[in-house]
Formats: sequence, C-alpha cells, structure tokens
Amino acid sequence: MPLIWSAISAHGYGHAAQVVPVLNELGQRIPSLKIVLRTNVPRHFFESRLTVPWDLRPAQMDIGCLQHGPLTMDWDATWQAHRTFHANWDARLKEETLAIREARPDLVIGNTPYLAMAAGAEASVPTVAIASLSWDEILRDHADPAQPWQQAILENMRRAYGQATLLLRIAPGLPMPAFPRADNIGPIAAPLPAARDRIRTHLRIAPDDALVLVAFGGIRFDALPFDRMESMPGIQFLIDGPVPPHHRRVHSLAALSERFSTLLSSVDVIMTKPGYGTTIEAVAVQTPVIYVRRFNFADEEPLVAYLQRYGRGIELSRENFLNAHWESTIHQALALPKPAAPPPAFTGAADAAAHLLPFLPLSGV
Repeated sequence: MPLIWSAISAHGYGHAAQVVPVLNELGQRIPSLKIVLRTNVPRHFFESRLTVPWDLRPAQMDIGCLQHGPLTMDWDATWQAHRTFHANWDARLKEETLAIREARPDLVIGNTPYLAMAAGAEASVPTVAIASLSWDEILRDHADPAQPWQQAILENMRRAYGQATLLLRIAPGLPMPAFPRADNIGPIAAPLPAARDRIRTHLRIAPDDALVLVAFGGIRFDALPFDRMESMPGIQFLIDGPVPPHHRRVHSLAALSERFSTLLSSVDVIMTKPGYGTTIEAVAVQTPVIYVRRFNFADEEPLVAYLQRYGRGIELSRENFLNAHWESTIHQALALPKPAAPPPAFTGAADAAAHLLPFLPLSGV
C-alpha cells in the first residue's frame, strides 16, 4: 500500500492548494494510495478537497513570513522567528526524521518546508519538493549584511533543500538554485464551475450590480472601509470575515457554502494581492483581477507578468486601496478585454504525478 509523507507550509493556504491537486491526481492512478499530511494547515481545508485517504499529523514545518495583515510584511519579526526555529535545529531534524522512519513512507514530498527535505534524506526516503518558491529565495533580499546569523540561517536552508532528490518547479516559479536537480512542470489550477446565479440569488444581489470578491490569500484585514464600500453604486462586495450590521452591499463568505474556487469562477472581479492560487485560477476562468502589490515578496513579479500576459489584470496602488479609491479601477477591470494569448495548459498536477509515479510501488495499478 503506497504511502506519501506530505509536508506542507502553513503560511496561508496557497501551499496546500498546490499540493492537493497533485495528490488527487496520484490517487486516481493508484487507488490504494494513502497520505500523511504533515502540516499546521487546518483539517477543514483538506476535508472538502482531498479525495485520497489521509491522516493529519500536525507539526510546525517552517516559519514562512510574519505579517501585519495581508499587505505588510514584518521582516524583523520574521527573522527573529527563524532564529528561534533554528536554535534547536538538530533536535527538530532528529524528531522529524524519527517520525518519518516510524511512518515508513515510500516518498516524502514538500511544499516547501526545508526541514522535510533534510529529514527525508536522513531517513533514506526519496524526497521531492513541489513548489513555485523556496523560503531562502523569499528571505535572501531581506537579510541584513550586519547580521551574519541571518546568512547562516539562509545557508542552513539551502543545505536542507540541497538534500532533496528532485524539485518539481511549478510554473510560474522562482529559479530556486539550492536544489541540485529541478524539472519544470506546468501551472497548477483546479477551477470549479461557476455558481453565479445561485450565489447572487442567495445574497439578493441586483442583476445589474457587479460582485467583487475581496480576498487576500486567507489573511484578513483588521478593518475594511465598510461605509465607503456601502456607498459605491452598482457594486457589491464579498469578503472573508464579519460584516457590520445594516450593510447591504457588503456580504460575508460565511453566508455561503461554496468553495473558494467556485467563488473565483462566479464573481465579476477579484481584488487581491498577487498570490499563486488566486492568480492562476483567475487566469484559468478569465475573471478580472485587481491586484495590490507588496513589492517585497520575490514571487510577486512572475505572477504579475503571468497575469498581464494571459489574464485580465489591473493594478490598484496600495495608497488607493487603503484610502478606498476603488470605483474607477473596478469599472476599468470590468471593461478589460480577453487576452490575445491563451494561457499555458494547466498540466501541473498531471506533470507532477508522472514524475512521482516511479517513486511509488504499484504505480501501474
């Protein structure tokens, strides 16, 4: 019975969203496949998405980045959290290696915890990263040359990544030179059919009103300009979080039972930051995207370039976003034409499965 140990970063849901389609694809090819999920991503994320039998074993696999809301990175706090994480690195590595040995998986995959790469290698299990970014690439531009311990942490990350058997680099992805061997795979997207009429009927949205999904990668804002949003004629909003009483143009996702991918297919515009899952699926279903850039996260540039080439995207400055100067940009987004170039085929999950099958027994079943 094939078993995969799947280590997933809990920095948002984007890493899990890349892995789940790959595991589901493998499950279709190997019906007896089972998965151990090694992550602090909450159980409910997988319950409606992962079709392969799985067991969740929570653990902190990495730090990622610490943020104040979805747009403000706290690099000082991020580095201090990494310093604490690495202070007992040897003990963490020993514990994770023992856990893998006890589970006896056929394969370790990671998106993209470097601890899993090192522990899998230490346990003598083939170890494959499936990712569009690595944490050393995200952090390297924010290392302080006056703090040599930060460079030491980066080197430790790179040594751990360097023990992986293979990197499957998801398009569009960062170069990630720490991995000794990398194969490119296509974009990963798992769009769902639209439920536009059902959602609009449930929320009692007027037929001529535009519905804008404000979603910044699962990280909520402490406050949104609700009164300003309520005053925008012809526009209604869907947000993740509670809505103050007596607001008729702003609706909470809690009022709906739809999957996020269904929402992406059903709204008229998405307002977000450039993140992998939302960007790629918006391109797949050709929903217009208003994006607010952070300008300090390494994978932002290739995602914006991908959106501009294959999707329908328009930038809203951070200042205009925070000051709720949204209306003109929303109307511009609604008027965006379809792109001239079709997007690359969304073959990433199938590509990854084809690369992983040789590591697994019963791959022909």
